[in-house]
Amino acid sequence: MKAVIQRVSQAAVCVDGATVGEIGRGYLILLGVMNGDGEAQAALLAKKCAELRVNEDENGKMNRSLLDIGGEALVVSQFTLCADVSHGRRPSFTPSAPPQEADRLYRYFCAQLEQNGVQKVQTGVFGADMQVSLVNDGPVTILYDTDLWNRK
Repeated sequence: MKAVIQRVSQAAVCVDGATVGEIGRGYLILLGVMNGDGEAQAALLAKKCAELRVNEDENGKMNRSLLDIGGEALVVSQFTLCADVSHGRRPSFTPSAPPQEADRLYRYFCAQLEQNGVQKVQTGVFGADMQVSLVNDGPVTILYDTDLWNRK
């Protein structure tokens, strides 16, 4: 499972011109579900995202988590994070999980964020053509890949 976490002052996702999810201060999380991912990866990743300390404290140090600041999360499914670009110039998306399983784990990840204490979790629409807007704060962008933790 892969996630791109962007610290934002605001973010929104629209489908067919209608806003389907929006947040204020928090994280925009682009989530890619890989073949072979399961609930264990989703739960670990949700915990890591909720506890990621990239928000400034009173001394200007990145020392506070989403939980510490009462931040919000906007989670957008993005199978293109799973692209295999090792051959040629056109990416292959075969490493991504089948849509039904990816959707299930996407929803599970969002529920795990809430279980970890994130007060407001908004989503896009799985599989839809979405327009995502954000104001990246910092900018701060972090890449998580559960494969890194599995190898250790």
